[in-house]
Amino acid sequence: MFAGWKRLPALVLAVSGGPDSMALLWLAARWRRALKNGPELTAVTVDHGLRPESAAEARQVKQLASSLGIVHRTARWRGDKPASGLPEAARNARYDLLARAARSLSAPAIATAHTQDDQAETVLMRLSRGSGIAGLAGMARWSKREDIALLRPLLDVPKDRLVATLRRASISYADDPTNSDAAYTRPRLRALMPALAAEGADARNLARLAARLARANAALELMTDGAERYLRASGSMPVPRADASFNLSAFLELSEELQVRLLIRALSGASQARVPELGKVEALLGLLTEAGSAGRPFKRSLAGKTVGIEKQRLVIRLAPPRRPV
Repeated sequence: MFAGWKRLPALVLAVSGGPDSMALLWLAARWRRALKNGPELTAVTVDHGLRPESAAEARQVKQLASSLGIVHRTARWRGDKPASGLPEAARNARYDLLARAARSLSAPAIATAHTQDDQAETVLMRLSRGSGIAGLAGMARWSKREDIALLRPLLDVPKDRLVATLRRASISYADDPTNSDAAYTRPRLRALMPALAAEGADARNLARLAARLARANAALELMTDGAERYLRASGSMPVPRADASFNLSAFLELSEELQVRLLIRALSGASQARVPELGKVEALLGLLTEAGSAGRPFKRSLAGKTVGIEKQRLVIRLAPPRRPV
């Protein structure tokens, strides 16, 4: 599970104190001891300050890390907490604090303890929101968040196997009550898993679905690369201040899936900082196709950019600043 990362100079382990992350800590420590040369491991616990038990849980992680010969740090989420959207805000704060710790340690990567069960819940959550192929592919074993790599070595491992591992090693762990709080989406979906498993939609099969869709998504991304090169070369002509400029007739001949992906790329930009909502891109594409096929003028705004038809070319550029009313 960790073999591909032995050449890293340093690695941050995200350890909250729950069973999954405590298993990650224990397994990573055993792996590192077996290497002659390997990355320096640092366990980092993010204390969100949302529960009175969180400080004690961080100390429990520190105790286990120390016994395993691993340095431990606690990063605290300070400041006001939002009244709504707390889970997402807490998640973003967690990754920001972990990334900050990684940079301070010159660690290029963070390992998290997401499991097969987490992957299944992610697929269900995105399915309920009408995600496309990329969303239903779930979490990747390796991804990037700005300049830091996110590694998920336990993504194929069931949670109950990790719990059994900790019990065999006589390692205690914390139980976060918010994991069963029906006020949040994930716990509600988690409560449905036994009924879904009885129909064959268990965590293993949902994770398998995610893997297959990830494979399909990778193939479609390669096709999109080729389509983008083809479009830029078709009737090439410079367009002032354009982020993207394609031959319109060539664009309209592509499959709808490739058209959607090309629009998302052009609207998101190189940083992928503002990825537009899939449904809005699909609606924009419908209007664009109708106007382009009929030879009518077209111009719309989305994600801070304008999409228009100019001299038989599809042109996407940064939208001008809004004028004050």
